[in-house]
Amino acid sequence: MLGRLIDLGGFGVQAAATLTRNGLLGPVHPAALARMVEAYRHFHLTPATGLAIAAARWPDRAAVIDEAGSVTFAELDDHAAALAAGLHRRLGVGPGTTVAVMWPNDRGFPAAVAAVSRLGADLLLLNTGLAGPRLREVLRREGVHVLLAAPGSAEVEFDGPHITDLDDLAQAGKAADGRAGLGASAGTEDAPPCPKRPGRLVLLTSGTTGTPKGAPRRLSMGAMAEPFVSMLGTVPLRGGEPMLIAPPLFHGLGLLWYAAALVLGCPVVLLRRFDAAAVLDALDRTGAGALIAVPVMLRRLLDLPPRPLPRLRVVVSGGSALPADLATRFMDSYGDVLHDLYGSTEAGWAALATPADLRAAPGTVGRPPRGTTVRIEDPSGGELPSGQVGRVVVAGGLTFGPGGPLATGDLGHRDEHGRLFIDGRDDDMIVSGGENVFPQEVEDFLAARPGVADVAVLGVSDEEYGQRLAAYVVPEDGAELSADELRRAVKEELAGYKAPRDVEFVSEVPRNQTGKVDRARLNRPR
Repeated sequence: MLGRLIDLGGFGVQAAATLTRNGLLGPVHPAALARMVEAYRHFHLTPATGLAIAAARWPDRAAVIDEAGSVTFAELDDHAAALAAGLHRRLGVGPGTTVAVMWPNDRGFPAAVAAVSRLGADLLLLNTGLAGPRLREVLRREGVHVLLAAPGSAEVEFDGPHITDLDDLAQAGKAADGRAGLGASAGTEDAPPCPKRPGRLVLLTSGTTGTPKGAPRRLSMGAMAEPFVSMLGTVPLRGGEPMLIAPPLFHGLGLLWYAAALVLGCPVVLLRRFDAAAVLDALDRTGAGALIAVPVMLRRLLDLPPRPLPRLRVVVSGGSALPADLATRFMDSYGDVLHDLYGSTEAGWAALATPADLRAAPGTVGRPPRGTTVRIEDPSGGELPSGQVGRVVVAGGLTFGPGGPLATGDLGHRDEHGRLFIDGRDDDMIVSGGENVFPQEVEDFLAARPGVADVAVLGVSDEEYGQRLAAYVVPEDGAELSADELRRAVKEELAGYKAPRDVEFVSEVPRNQTGKVDRARLNRPR
């Protein structure tokens, strides 16, 4: 298995050292190794394979710790196999079928995802916040045949099977002897056949400006090997150490780190909804060594008094921009444990900033992993030197575009040390009175001002100047802020043309579940 993962030429020594340090390389019982190889042969490179391999290697280790308790890798894999058999026997799911999973962060999500991928069906991961016409549009557009949705999910008009009880489905799929693991039902005529190729995995874009769009992808071992090993070499995860994943698993950030946890045999700590106090309690109770979060979650953790978490060694932020002041304040409270991951649903993982990067150059998103290249390009496609702002284009590694380099939609620049900075979205840059303005720069500045709890800065139409900046500011409790004071600070520290003409004080900045500003709701007339 590992021989397929690692090319022992260019980076084999580094890979071996990294994987040994992280606890991935080590003695494996021959019987377990045979089951691991069999899982890959049957299910290819899919979530089903990751779970089956973990179950073969660490059967009695906790796989998921959620609000219902804990479940081992062997138990979770057996449940996934039973679900797969039930989907095949009861609903005919297999290659060419599209199954949508709409499930919160608990053991049901990884079981459902592994079950679907066991069958070679296409898997669509749905945002649990989707509802009404938008949800119906996504189901129709993506050609969904079966919907697996947790009890209590939004009501939806769906013509196909709508399954809410995974236990009932799993019971229907179990063999006569009650087992459903790899090969348990091989002797029965209605056993699910092994797929000849993996199904597609479709993630939805964030949909902050409209209906979410699907971003289908297939993964190859060769494409994943270098960036994955580079990630493990940069982020000091330990095999078998609990990892709390706070963002939704249906999002690329949560899914990426769930995959890393599977590979390392890390128990995953899951909460169905984010609550800062509950997260701190869970970190303390489980002894988690790693926390995955989005910036708004880190901000809410800082709203509470810091508590000692001596076993917390790694915090990874991603999903949206990490303000420089937030990174500094978090490390001042919890130590230099923070890493910032930059990427997107379409572009995958493109860069990673270490704690040292964030201390030396607050606001950086770091450097690309090995196997991935990032270019800063001008409109004609030429590469720009350090210090100049241009389009961010990613190629290789975990990039899932239609082929070749992929523009992320962001504008950025590099400093003289090769560190990448994101200046804003390509479509966010506004021209106000002939001057180019990046709202992200103003937003980061205002976020660091005393008394500002949260802020979003957008470009809006203006009859005189073409466009102007509008700032939506959430004051801290008890803070006395004035629009004139904030405009004056921007003029004095940045530039007069960067000062927002409109400053509106709001009770909250609407964000989606990954912390990105929901512009459609923010711009909605109140």
